[in-house]
Amino acid sequence: MPADERIVFPDSPRLELDNALNGLLRQAEKVRHTQERLRALLGATQSVVEEIDLATLLRRIVEAAVALVDAEYGALGVIAPERDRLEEFIYVGLDEADAARIGRLPEGHGLLGAVIRDPQAIRLTEMSSDPRAAGFPAHHPSMTTFLGVPVRVRNEVFGNLYLTNRRHGEFTDEDERLISALATTAGFAIDNARLLDAARTRERWMTSAAELSSALLSSPTATAFDLIAGRIFELPGIDKVTVLLVDDDSDELRIAAARGADEAELRGAVLSADAVCAGGSLTDDGARAIAAPTTGASPLHITADGETGPALAAPMRTKARLWGVVCLAREPKARRFSRAEIDSAGDFVSRAGIALELAVAREEAQRAMLADDRSRIARDLHDHVIQQLFGTGLTLQSVAASLPAGSEADRVSDSIDQLDDAISQIRTVVFALSRREETTVRHQIIDVVAAVSGSMKRPPAIRFTGPVDHLIVDDLATEVVGVARELLSNAVRHAHADRVSVELAIEDGSAALTVEDDGIGIGTTSRRSGLDNLDHKARRRGGVFLLDSSSTGTAATWRVPLPDRRHDRKDIT
Repeated sequence: MPADERIVFPDSPRLELDNALNGLLRQAEKVRHTQERLRALLGATQSVVEEIDLATLLRRIVEAAVALVDAEYGALGVIAPERDRLEEFIYVGLDEADAARIGRLPEGHGLLGAVIRDPQAIRLTEMSSDPRAAGFPAHHPSMTTFLGVPVRVRNEVFGNLYLTNRRHGEFTDEDERLISALATTAGFAIDNARLLDAARTRERWMTSAAELSSALLSSPTATAFDLIAGRIFELPGIDKVTVLLVDDDSDELRIAAARGADEAELRGAVLSADAVCAGGSLTDDGARAIAAPTTGASPLHITADGETGPALAAPMRTKARLWGVVCLAREPKARRFSRAEIDSAGDFVSRAGIALELAVAREEAQRAMLADDRSRIARDLHDHVIQQLFGTGLTLQSVAASLPAGSEADRVSDSIDQLDDAISQIRTVVFALSRREETTVRHQIIDVVAAVSGSMKRPPAIRFTGPVDHLIVDDLATEVVGVARELLSNAVRHAHADRVSVELAIEDGSAALTVEDDGIGIGTTSRRSGLDNLDHKARRRGGVFLLDSSSTGTAATWRVPLPDRRHDRKDIT
């Protein structure tokens, strides 16, 4: 054998050992990687099953999904009840400035809509190459890889998880399984959060309804509708409230109270029940969501930049009557009203209607008690006080007759005149206490005196002579009240009077209104446009306006003939 020839034995046992060790290392690395991802999935699951509100939960689901597969962008699209678009879009990875430049959020077209139409996972290495892609709007960041997974709640697709731009390579089958597992857990968490959110919503509305009922029963009914609108407006997520009352004599609705940005313009507006979307709510038994009008803008919704926000309407009815309807609205970008919110709003408005009915009954009972008290006081004044004063007057008259002419007889005669004046004023009070017909000229004059003379130390004296309520009616009564208001305002505001008297009398077929004061007079530089207007009104009716003013006082008399009412009588045969 040649010296340079050697036998070389194969090193196969060592190679096999190295290969086995490398295989074990790769397997261990794979196990370690799997364990890390499982721990990440466990952490993500833990983060979404905590007791939190629904809005926070949805954002946390997106954040967990992005971290789980190391994606640059992530979003959760909530599918609208109509199942044709996205009504909410919660995104991660895009700051607010970039989102503002992009503009309107996705509504479920293109690839996003594909997961809506066919709720199955979609995984792509290049989004733009897929025929279902609809492209990106201006200022949208570049996106390549894509993973979309549906999120189901009680076997119904709630929304979809969208992930793009995996930082290291493309999305894998393992990524899809992990996100699908997270979506399953998220479905249970969303269901629980919905139940929690609904319970909290009902609790807030019930607490507010109880507070409102207490406030309505302890407040004047004139403020009831403002209280209702205010209480609802204080609840979270309410941007506009309108309370519309029905008109029994027409098909119109009047806005009695409103809260929101345009509440001043809305308050008092009259709308047609057929022209507004709340009209159908008048016949409903409970609250319902109301759609935006197809043409024009609804005063009950909130519209901005061509978009209209969600709204609901709840009828305010009791067994006794239908009060009207209460409408609630949100900003265009706000979420729709949930079923719990719609039901809670309906219950709130129903309770408000019952409380309002009780408050009205309470006020009617109080008015009846007040009427009884007034009648009793009027009887006491008429049967006792007036009789005593009248008797005293007769006594003084007999005393005056026995006195010789002179200062003492004059003093007694003045006292008799003062007693007559007091009896006349008490009779006016008795009339006001015993009857409350707000439309009579007597009561309107009394109300005007009370309203105008509130700042005076001494209330004006009021006297009525003759059947003023029977002869001064209709447009003449309205004009007499207006004249009284003008003359009283002049006496109170400009004359600086200490004493003011008002007398309305029927004299020789005429109505005569006289207002006297002990003020500083009109003078020569005062504005006379109001007085000239009173003179014009008197002459138009064939009457006169007499004015006597000096530095010691003013006496103004507005006298017009009574209208001929003979044509109103019917012959009795």
